[in-house]
Amino acid sequence: MGTLENIRNRAGVLVTVVIGLALVAFILGDILGTGGQSLFTRTQFEIAEIAGKSISYQNFQERFDNLAEIYRLNTGEESLDEGTRSELLDDTWEMLLREIILEEEYQEIGLAVTSEEMYDMIRGEHIHPIVRQLFTDPSTGMFDEEHVTQFLRSMDQDPSGQQRAYWLYIENEIMRERKKTKYNNLLNKGLYITSLEAENAAQNRNRRVDFEFISKPYTTISDDEVEVSNSEIRRYYRRNSDKFHQEASRDIEYVSFDVEPSEEDDIEAREWIENIKDDFREVETDRLSQFVRANSDEPFDRTNYSYGELPDEINDFMFNADPGDIYGPYFDEGDNTYKLARLAEINYMPDSVRARHILIQPDRELSHEEADELAGELLDKINRGESFEELAIEHSQDGGSRFEGGDLGWFSQGEMIEEFSRASFEADIGETFIVETDFGFHVVEILNRSSEVKKVQVAKLVREVVPGSDTYQEVYRKAVEFAGNANTYEDFVNIIEKEGLTKRTANNVRASDRSIPGFESPRELIRWAFEAEEHDVSSILELQDRFVIAAIPEVREEGTRPLEEVRDEIVRSIRKEKKGEKIAGELRRQINEAGSFEELAQSLNKQIEEASGISFTSFSVPGAGTEPKLIGAAVSLESGEMSPPVTGENGVYVVRLNDTYLTQEPDYEREKERLRDAARSRVNNEAFEALKKLADIKDKRYKFF
Repeated sequence: MGTLENIRNRAGVLVTVVIGLALVAFILGDILGTGGQSLFTRTQFEIAEIAGKSISYQNFQERFDNLAEIYRLNTGEESLDEGTRSELLDDTWEMLLREIILEEEYQEIGLAVTSEEMYDMIRGEHIHPIVRQLFTDPSTGMFDEEHVTQFLRSMDQDPSGQQRAYWLYIENEIMRERKKTKYNNLLNKGLYITSLEAENAAQNRNRRVDFEFISKPYTTISDDEVEVSNSEIRRYYRRNSDKFHQEASRDIEYVSFDVEPSEEDDIEAREWIENIKDDFREVETDRLSQFVRANSDEPFDRTNYSYGELPDEINDFMFNADPGDIYGPYFDEGDNTYKLARLAEINYMPDSVRARHILIQPDRELSHEEADELAGELLDKINRGESFEELAIEHSQDGGSRFEGGDLGWFSQGEMIEEFSRASFEADIGETFIVETDFGFHVVEILNRSSEVKKVQVAKLVREVVPGSDTYQEVYRKAVEFAGNANTYEDFVNIIEKEGLTKRTANNVRASDRSIPGFESPRELIRWAFEAEEHDVSSILELQDRFVIAAIPEVREEGTRPLEEVRDEIVRSIRKEKKGEKIAGELRRQINEAGSFEELAQSLNKQIEEASGISFTSFSVPGAGTEPKLIGAAVSLESGEMSPPVTGENGVYVVRLNDTYLTQEPDYEREKERLRDAARSRVNNEAFEALKKLADIKDKRYKFF
């Protein structure tokens, strides 16, 4: 296990990224299952279908559990917060997609990694970067092939199985990365940029034009002057159906009965804090921390505070009080609590300390007792005059300070873990000692201390104002009463209006959404919404500290949006098109009648606008806005040439090109290389996205997570 710890410490950012974001199924089992049990057996618990393969909830959960276990192993965190859990669920899904979709593609084209290749990347001439980083001696910077051999021989001796699991992960990650590299190389080798493409791109990039233009906005024609028929609307809808594609979504309306502390709950908390004040005053100092731990809603705080570091309400009191003096009770609106504060100790201590340490961590190869003994041996050597720096480099397991001779620099109280900080601030300059923390045994030497100042330690007794059982029951009763009467959507709406309740809405909620404003974790509400029908009303949903009754006013399934829903949008598009045709027709007639560009502007009573330094790749034109057709027309003209009417986004334009020039002489070979690099940077992701579309993915995760 010690070897595993060493590897983990050496892995640094690489392993963190690889394990956190690109985990492969080293302990997740074969993709196709074993023992006749196919992974993709269809069950009633199907969570997805990918490329015709059914993914069960049980399989997905197993993958997620293993992913979460790896995360815990590498971060040391025991539990997952909601944000991390959501990220790991998404990582599990992404890994599953890539395994199934890309593995199928690899098999179809005969792409594989041989055992000879694997050996070469682990112990041969072409060591893989992951292996090289894990097994490089940090003191010499040299790859240690013997360390690889030693690890492989000893990993099965680890009774926890973690070393073997880790190595299987490394092997699978190397194999996955090797396959991906081969596949990407095949794609990249198939890319070719022609000379004509490079020449056109270089010209477009370096060519600039100066031009003048006259504009006639669509707003010069009122909407009432343009009729749009139903047949035109239907024809536009049929021909442009791809513009109106929608994801499945739901509109949700809900009433929330929030469980908040009542006046009685506030009185109860205030009376409790008042009743315990005498006991808090009388408890002996050496039992103060125990008393706080037993009675307070917040743990005992051993921090020694300088003047100005305490909350304003108690700061001056504590720095003018005697030990044992009590302030309060007082109410803290910030965290909705009643508090008593007692001056526990007055100490004269430095504001900051500079120290160095050697960290010895117990593991499966070094027991707790052996780690303690080794720390003692190191302390004896230091006291006998051996170099602290050299011993730290040789023995310390703190990667952040090890190669600095264990030097931690200056730190204030509270910056380090509590036991380490307390011992450091109580020690004298030059003193060496051992302190045990959750990280292991620290051999510490105090290098320097700032000047001493008055500090105070304050014991706080805290009582949160929280809803009591009677409050919960009362709020629940109101929710039950509402839910019992709201049997239909019409009832739901009418009761809200009649009782003056607040109806909240969440529109266009998708099945994969993990957030709704006002909710920390709304997945239960979203799952219900996608199992419900339009105008359904939910039973009582308990979400955090609230009871929610929801209804579905509108359901939108995946596909083309209904014509009536997009009618106004279509009418605007057709109307703009017709206005453009009408304005363009008038301009063509006036162009024929005008003798010059200036005469055309005069006849239209329009100002001539100017634009300079415009290229084919420009996004907008000063005075016109985002007008790609105007830019396209300008760069295609010859000097002095006037364009026919150009229908743009905001109006119709007539353009005259004044000048064209190159910012620099085009380098066609360099442009060809740039285009090739740009295509290579896109092709890998675009290829995967194309394969995803072909895989016909049916995502049903919303039913379970």
